[in-house]
Amino acid sequence: MEIVVSDMEKIDDNQNYKVPNLEKGISVLEYLSNYSAGKSLQEIKDILDISQTTAYRILNTLVRLDYLIYNNDTKRYRLSHKLLSLGYQALNEHNLLDTVLPRLRELRDMTQETACFGVLGEEKGIFIEQAQGNHAFRFVLSPGKPFELHCSAPGKAIMAYLPNISRDRYLSYMTFQKYNEKTIQSKEEYLEELEKVRILGYALDNEEELSGVICVGAPIFNFTGHPCGAIWISGPKDRLDKETIHSSAKCIRQIAYQISSELGYSRK
Repeated sequence: MEIVVSDMEKIDDNQNYKVPNLEKGISVLEYLSNYSAGKSLQEIKDILDISQTTAYRILNTLVRLDYLIYNNDTKRYRLSHKLLSLGYQALNEHNLLDTVLPRLRELRDMTQETACFGVLGEEKGIFIEQAQGNHAFRFVLSPGKPFELHCSAPGKAIMAYLPNISRDRYLSYMTFQKYNEKTIQSKEEYLEELEKVRILGYALDNEEELSGVICVGAPIFNFTGHPCGAIWISGPKDRLDKETIHSSAKCIRQIAYQISSELGYSRK
């Protein structure tokens, strides 16, 4: 049954339809998303300014529903993978993950390096899945980990092809945090970098966040032509020299286009 909300009800939404404990529960989840090792009841109630009784009830409800895990030894609460599974459902645009995962393995086999997939979140990128590289030394990330947009290959790859309105919204959130001398530190420099990405068809993180680590990425487009994610490889600079970067970029662009085509994208 469809519910029609009058203009007056819409105006009063914030006053009449608030559920304070639901808002507090969501704030707990958002807070814990930044701490993989979890936080104690005392830390959570102090930071979020929630009474101990309310915090305890919220935390134990979330544990009972399997959204949180409680460690009896450390007395800490942390997120479970249940939220990740919900996120996967939200990403299921034309079976996006089902399309991407086999191709990630294919890219890994082509380059031998760890191949990754990520999407845009509310303010940053979000790492979703990977196919671990074949080398003894390889990079392993945790699903749900955020990544910066100004100094990461996937961030640049997606941002370069966003419509101006969407791109400007993400730019408004960016502080251009400096990690080392190679990190882009201004909007002007970043926009120039995005133009290079559009010309080349791929993006590069040339040790801009982690010294000694290089990433190469390309965007994935959906049937509307909108960038809905990116794939990339990560590896140490002694394995990813200029020649290897160039050949790897070809592979990444090829796989990215195959994924995009399977999602209904076609070049015009």
